[in-house]
Amino acid sequence: MGQSVVVLEKDPKLARSLAGGLRPHFSVQVIQSREELRERLAKNHPEAVVLNIEYWRMTDVESLHHDFPEVSIVCTHRIPDEEMWMAALEAGATDMCPADDVENVLTSVRRGMALSRGAVAA
Repeated sequence: MGQSVVVLEKDPKLARSLAGGLRPHFSVQVIQSREELRERLAKNHPEAVVLNIEYWRMTDVESLHHDFPEVSIVCTHRIPDEEMWMAALEAGATDMCPADDVENVLTSVRRGMALSRGAVAA
């Protein structure tokens, strides 16, 4: 498996669910801290990050996008609304999905990776 995804999720049940849905398609690492996320991004260069914004700030998304522009960032939230979705996109995320909708997250990760590859090729 060439492509990797880092899942930043504090809820162990959601983390297992997301990782289980992504693992057939990607190498997946589940982590629980911002510090560990930055370390993994710098060291392992994953293609995507799935980040639950209930636990992390939108400024974290902005900072990640600024420091790692080649990484696709998919935000999740228990009950995302249009305002959150717009804020996530403005911060540099490629999408916002319900945290428990694994298929939607998978689709968004794939789309974000394709967009990132297209931007790098251009």
